[in-house]
Parts: sequence; C-alpha cells; structure tokens
Amino acid sequence: MRSTRPALIALTLLALGGCDNHKVSVANGDATPATAAVIEASVKGLDLTDTKDFDDAKRGFIARPTGKILGSDGSVLIDFDAFTFVAGKAPPTVNPSLWRHAMLNAQIGLFKVTDGIYQLRGFDIANMTLIEGQTGWIVVDPLTSRETAAAALAFAREQLGDKPVTAIIFTHDHADHFGGVLGITSVEDAAQRKLPIVAPAGFMEEATSENVLAGPAMSRRSMYQFGKNLAPGAKGMVDTGLGKTVAYGSIGILAPTQIIDQPTQELVLDGVSMIFHNMPGAEAPAELTFSVPARKAYGGAEILAQTMHNLLPIRGAKVRDALLWSNYTQTALDQLGDTEVYFGQHNWPIWGNERIREFISKHRDVYKYMHDQTVRLMNAGYTPNEIADQIQLPDSLASYFGTRGYYGDLRHNVKAIYQLYLGAYDGNPANLNPLVPKDAAKRYVALMGGTAKVVQAAQVAYDNGDYRWVAELLNQAVLDAPDDKSAKELLARAYEQMGYQAESATWRNSYLTAADELRNGPPSKGLRRSDLLELMKQTPTERFLEAMAASLDGPAAAGKNLTLNLVLTDTHESFVLWIENAVLHYRQAAPVADANATLTVTKNLFVQLLGGSAGLKEALTSDELRVDGSKIDLVRFLGLLEKAPGNFSIVTSQR
Repeated sequence: MRSTRPALIALTLLALGGCDNHKVSVANGDATPATAAVIEASVKGLDLTDTKDFDDAKRGFIARPTGKILGSDGSVLIDFDAFTFVAGKAPPTVNPSLWRHAMLNAQIGLFKVTDGIYQLRGFDIANMTLIEGQTGWIVVDPLTSRETAAAALAFAREQLGDKPVTAIIFTHDHADHFGGVLGITSVEDAAQRKLPIVAPAGFMEEATSENVLAGPAMSRRSMYQFGKNLAPGAKGMVDTGLGKTVAYGSIGILAPTQIIDQPTQELVLDGVSMIFHNMPGAEAPAELTFSVPARKAYGGAEILAQTMHNLLPIRGAKVRDALLWSNYTQTALDQLGDTEVYFGQHNWPIWGNERIREFISKHRDVYKYMHDQTVRLMNAGYTPNEIADQIQLPDSLASYFGTRGYYGDLRHNVKAIYQLYLGAYDGNPANLNPLVPKDAAKRYVALMGGTAKVVQAAQVAYDNGDYRWVAELLNQAVLDAPDDKSAKELLARAYEQMGYQAESATWRNSYLTAADELRNGPPSKGLRRSDLLELMKQTPTERFLEAMAASLDGPAAAGKNLTLNLVLTDTHESFVLWIENAVLHYRQAAPVADANATLTVTKNLFVQLLGGSAGLKEALTSDELRVDGSKIDLVRFLGLLEKAPGNFSIVTSQR
C-alpha cells in the first residue's frame, strides 16, 4: 500500500555516552514525574478556581437526559452517563486546564438561553439551538446524526411542548451542524410544507465535497482527533474541546431553500426577524452568523467558541485564514450593538454586553497575534517547526480561558498559517524530494546500529522525560520494523505521556489513540458506508462523479479507453463518463452511441453501489437497473475504481 505519511521526520543521531541511565519506576499507564512537572508548569498563571464559566455553563438549566442514544445497528452513539467521572480535582493523567474545560462541557441537557431561545447540549459534539417562532421551532444546526437530532428534539418537546419544526438554519458546512437534519424532518415533509432551510452561499458544494470527495481519509483521521475508539476515563477520552463526543451515526443533508449570499441579510422566519451575516472562508468555507434583535441575542455559529479553534484540523481540511477570521470577529464586535447574550453552536453561552465584548476581542486578537507573529518569523527565515517552538501568546491572551487551546493548538495553528502563505515545504531542498518515510527509516535505523540500539537510546530519552525525542526515534524504528513489540510499546508509552500532558483535547486524543493502535492495531473496519447513504442521496451527482474520478486506479487504467453512459431515471439526469490517458472524465450529456455500455439506474441504487451497501452482482438483477451494451466492459470500468478502506494504518507503515 502507498504511504499516507506525506513528510519525512528529520532525525539526528543520539549520542549515547554520558546519558543518565536511571530508570523511573512508574507503572505502565501512570503519569511520570516528568509529565507531572510539565503539567504543573503549563498551568502557572491560570486561576483554575474561577467559577464564572461554571455559572454560565449551568445557567438556564431545565432538564438532563439519561440513558443512551443507539445507532441503527445497536451501537452506542451517545451515553449520557459516560462522562460523569469528569468531576472534582484533575487526576495526574489529565492536564488540569483541560480537565476544567471538560467539566464545563459535561454540563449537558436542555437550557434556556433567553426568552424564546433554548439549547440542547451534550446530545452530540455540537449544540442544537431552538428559537421559538409564532407557530413552532426554528432549529439551528441539527447535530451530526439522524439518531442524536431526533433524540434531542424529542427531549425538548417533552419539556417545552410538541411544536412543529417551522424552519431550519445550517450555520456552516461541517457535518456536525447539518448531518442530523433527517432526524427532525424528512425529505418528503420538508418539500410538502415548503420548509424554509437557510444556509450560507456555497453550503451544498462545500458540505458534499468535503464529506464525499475526501471523506474516507478525513473520517479515518477524525478517529484520532475525536478519540472515537478511546474509552472514557482519566487515562482515556475526557473531551473533544468543542463538546463531549461525536456521534458516528446516520448522516443526511437537505438542500437549502434560502441562501445567505450578502454580507448582511435580513429574513423573517416564522414571525421572527433575524439578521444574517455571511462569513465564508475562515472557520468554514461557507458559514453565517446571525442576531435576533428582539431578543438581544447573537449567534456566533463556530466563528466563536470557548476555545482557540483550528486553522488546520488534525483530521484534515482546507487551511483556514487567520487574518480573515480575526477580521470577522471585529465585524462581530461592530454588529453587537446592545446584545445581552452570546450563544455558539458549541460550548456554553455568555451573558452581559461587556463580557461578550471582552470574549470577542480576545478571539480577534488571538488569531491576529498568531497570524502576525508567524508572518514576522516566516519573513525572517524561520521554518514551521521553529516558529511553532518560539511563539507564545502574551499573558493578556494566555490567561483567558476562552481562547486557550482546548480544540485548536497554537503550535499547530502557526504551521497552518505558514502553509497558507508558503505551503508545507519549508524551503530546504533536503525536503524538496525526501525519501518515503519507510525507506528513510530503514536507513536511519541501520545507521544507528539496528532496532535494538534505537530502542536503547529511546529508553534513555524516556527515562529523562524527553518524550518528543522518543517519538522521533521510535517512529523510525516502528516504520522500519512494525512487528517489533519493544519499539511499539515504548513508543506507545511516550505517546501516553504526551497525551496526559496535552491541554488540547484533540492532541490528547491523537496521542492516546496512537498508543492504543500501536498495541492493538488499527480498527478492523472503517466508518460504516451505510451511515452516509442519506447524505449521498441528497448530494449532487457531480460530487459522486468527482469522487469516482479520484478513486480511479491510474496505473491499472493506463492504456484503457472505456466509455459509459449513465442515465439516472428518478432524477432525469444523463452523463457520459470516459477514461482517457488514465483519467476519468465526465460531462452531463445525452447518451452517446459508441459507448461500451449504458447503465440505466435509479440514483438510490447508484448511491448504494458506490457506497458499497449493494453489490454489482445483486444490482444487475434489480428492477432498478438495466445494462445495454457490454456487461463485461461495465464490470471492467467499475473494477478500476478503488474503494478506500477507511481503516488504514497511521502509526505503522502503509507499505
């Protein structure tokens, strides 16, 4: 298999002479004294006893859910009791600042934000906001999955009354803000009632391209970022930074009926006057914020959260513009007026105009400081890793909990800023065409005298608490000898310590997931393709064809010239697909006479074929599919498309 590790980790040789060989006596899995020291230093200057955020996180509490939300296969998507352990003093294996944040995110349930505005928190990683209209509920961001959205709305109706959904707002194109829409309405009901569905310009294109085109890789990496396979506990999963956990359930989407494409745009939804602000290209390619003037409320979507955000998520995404983000927060300040409550689609609200202005100003300046200082050092010739090790926030920003790196991280963000301007290449020609990581690892390990010598050197570094160096050394050993148990175990222990030290929940989850996979291997399966069927059914056909083109096995397709007519009977679309120069092309057109085959099929079955939930053999006997021309050529054509496994290795070699 091809390696998915895009860059070589630079190594220098460790001088073994003169090192302290004293071994720290610590049981596997516990925090070491070195970790305790790092944690203690990391929280100096923070007032961990400040209760203002806890007052806000609990304010307006109405009721707390119990039990579990299950997926269609019986798997647990959300366990409302899973994080009850997050209370009291931080254990030695969790950074106290992250522990405090995790306790705040553990305040789950239904809350009243202000008259006519409610939030459901803890049903998923995002919040579902309900705005009371004249006849029903305006639903803002219906969570990630059908199951969690349905449970949240049902819980709200139990407490507040059984009112219909009268409008839906998607604040942006990330799946945790739209994926559960079919849990609060159906495609048929939305169409029949002409339900207003509001979204920012570009929403449908961005939502479907991210989740269909790059979905397999992004979903696999999201398991690290969100700690999907980590057990909740003081040595495992405690938070995600934005909320408790992600519900990996059934994801759907509905096309917007009203687009916000102006900088400021007013709409009246179910009798409620709302002012929308279009803010694309920062936290998401397509995003809006809004205010409800009559209720003196401002909805910040995900432009603002109770944490520093990501400019480049660990899961992967398009790089985000820190300067534009900072400018948007200044715009939010300018739009604030006499607002008395701010609420976002993650974390908890803030009350009081002065406190809201402080909150927004801090975010504005965090993104601007990161941007300006990265560019300053970049222009002085520093590389991304060097800049990441140099930049620290000034005390006025570092001491403010609402902008600390619980989800994003300063070190990762400055690398994203560098990448936005100069790309990932650092200018050193040694990194212009580096060896594949596994090949480089083999040579480094040989130069150092073999795996045993590398493990010996790494053990010395581990005993000295130098875990970053342990990771660099043993990454080489594990890439070279992925079956060496001693190398993998010591690397896992180093990752554990770095996870315990991390203030960022996403870094902690990534380190601890890596440790788990070094010991137990990657997951046996990726995310279930069947959970994406509802999303794919509503996705424009062009997105599927783009994904098909990106899954073509180029070397296998070399020299093959095949043409396929694709006719979708239920959507009345017709496309011509052809392979030329090992590239899959498509255009919307009537069937051509010289095609190798014509596939006439419903979009529903076509989606199932591409998603892997229906096999070609069974599909060929279905009434929803007809093949004219050569069935053999059709099979040859489809056989050139690779199916991404979704469970590829990350911390061991791909080849």
